[in-house]
Amino acid sequence: MTGFLEQTPGQLQTWFADRGLPEYRLRQVRQWLLQRRAESFEQMTDLPKPLRSQLAEEFSLLTSRIAAHRKSEDGTEKLLLELADGQRIECVLLRDDKQHRTVCISTQVGCAMGCVFCASGLDGLVRNLTRGEILEQVLRLQQLLDPEQRLSHVVVMGMGEPLANLDALLPALDAITDADGLGISARRITISTVGLPAAIRRLAELNCHYHLAISLHAPDDRLRSQLVPSGSKVGIATILAAADDYFTATGRRVTFEYVLLAGLNDRPEHARRLAELLRGRPALVNVIPFNPVPDLPYRTPAAAVTGQFVEILEQAGVNVKIRYRKGERIDAACGQLRRSEVTQGSP
Repeated sequence: MTGFLEQTPGQLQTWFADRGLPEYRLRQVRQWLLQRRAESFEQMTDLPKPLRSQLAEEFSLLTSRIAAHRKSEDGTEKLLLELADGQRIECVLLRDDKQHRTVCISTQVGCAMGCVFCASGLDGLVRNLTRGEILEQVLRLQQLLDPEQRLSHVVVMGMGEPLANLDALLPALDAITDADGLGISARRITISTVGLPAAIRRLAELNCHYHLAISLHAPDDRLRSQLVPSGSKVGIATILAAADDYFTATGRRVTFEYVLLAGLNDRPEHARRLAELLRGRPALVNVIPFNPVPDLPYRTPAAAVTGQFVEILEQAGVNVKIRYRKGERIDAACGQLRRSEVTQGSP
């Protein structure tokens, strides 16, 4: 059975047209699925019953199952989704205040980038997600909200390297931003990457206006190649040049992510070199104290160390924000829940 979310708008238009159905019927189905949170075609009560039956015979509406669901006292919820082929991915709902309800979604099963402090890539890359599998994460998380609540932001910061799967990600984001879809502004969507210059420039050429966050984690190529092995082939200068091109094309300020690892990249000299690297750029640095991962040797810096790092950047005129951890007790960091379920045994 074909996944409904895997169909392109053109394919769905053809399916409805071949059956002599008016265009508004397709809009109704999309609104039920994307806006009214239907979990089956039978729930779409303003569609003729024969059409609901025909859709159910030919398409599967949601293809994943929830393998694990964890909740944190801070309002964070994390889902471990089992896909049709048995592979598992993670997605997270973050509640920051009464207005902000952000979903963090994955683009791959596993990851090939090899960041040494990240659980997502510990077992390598299995495969890319499809457009439907990416979009379905958003719908599953949306179902956790109260009926009157709506999603406000999407961050593509889960498992995998988003820019290595743009062919599936971009159509999924089209449905998320479409007025007949979820209607979330492109300016409220963030794509996080380790820095793939060619893909960054592709985004710039498409003029998508998504917010771009680049995982830097070090102020020089030597240290960065230790922390992000995939980055050894691409120097920081090349990544920054691509980021500059993105800003020029879109006008969107680029964010640079910097995970602080105790004793490795958190010293004052690292902060000073990072400030020099970003001097004159309209950038924001997200400083992220490390979220501990079992089986990894890295530690979270003391609060005073983090404070000093941030102070040095601010004194140099760099815009800085500390991203505080959420959902630590529910393995909310990328790849942690998937890995813990494999280690402990599936539910």
